[in-house]
Amino acid sequence: MDPIRTIRSRTVVMPRPNIDTDQIMPARFLTTTTREGLGQHLFADWRYDASGQPVADFVLNRPEAAGCRILVAGRNIGCGSSREHAPWGLYDYGFRAVISTEIADIFRNNSLKNGLLPVIVDEATHGWLIEHPGAEVTVDLERSALGLPDGREVSFPIEAFARYCLLNGVDELGYLESQSAAIRAYEAEAGK
Repeated sequence: MDPIRTIRSRTVVMPRPNIDTDQIMPARFLTTTTREGLGQHLFADWRYDASGQPVADFVLNRPEAAGCRILVAGRNIGCGSSREHAPWGLYDYGFRAVISTEIADIFRNNSLKNGLLPVIVDEATHGWLIEHPGAEVTVDLERSALGLPDGREVSFPIEAFARYCLLNGVDELGYLESQSAAIRAYEAEAGK
């Protein structure tokens, strides 16, 4: 995964509350063990009609959504089952951050482990973002701050280890592998 420092992008807004992981990535697409190609199935039941054609008024099918890297979602995004394919699909589509007032715990953890930054903001900030779809915002992971177009900054919580991994573009296994020399030295010393 790519390191995240700053994400500057227009936003895509999906204000629906309780968007669950089956809506993000329907179960019929869970047959793969890699994230490549999952972006085309993101929100498939909302994006495509019964014949597989794009639904013109669905937000991701609109021209203004092209190239957006930040999704602003309604309260409690990622609820439901604990499928890693949901953040994989968002990441493969091109999103690098998801903003809401509430992000389901398992989805948040899966996102952090897979290079997708979950950003939790207060109700007032969220309301402003919902009312201004397409606003260009800046997510600064180094400072744990969301910058709005009017100059306001809002801090957001993120645990230190997850922040370190995202800043350095490594997952937990990558971090452990980066410590292999220290681990070998410790084991050699402990074995004496």
